[in-house]
Amino acid sequence: MEARLPYDDFPVVFLPPYESPPAWVPPHELGFNIRGGKASQLGIFISKVIPDSDAHRAGLQEGDQVLSVNDVDFQDIEHSKAVEILKTAREITMRVRYFPYNYQRQKERTVH
Repeated sequence: MEARLPYDDFPVVFLPPYESPPAWVPPHELGFNIRGGKASQLGIFISKVIPDSDAHRAGLQEGDQVLSVNDVDFQDIEHSKAVEILKTAREITMRVRYFPYNYQRQKERTVH
């Protein structure tokens, strides 16, 4: 009998690898922006997805909560640390869930 992976209802998004990322990657190269973080107690959310970007083609959308990036838990992370991880990664594997209710609460609470 073939071994099966446990079912997980959180989609995993794979963005293509890139070579030698610079210290600062402009947000349009990632294809999305984030807001929130530990201070808001609501997590990190996708706040904008650039049309026709790799993130858009992978299915990311505004209101997605970022649960993890490259196996790093993003549910209780500082905004600056999340940005650092995203901008310095050579390859990005994300677990996200669409959570518009908390995203709206996030927008009302923060300026990120």
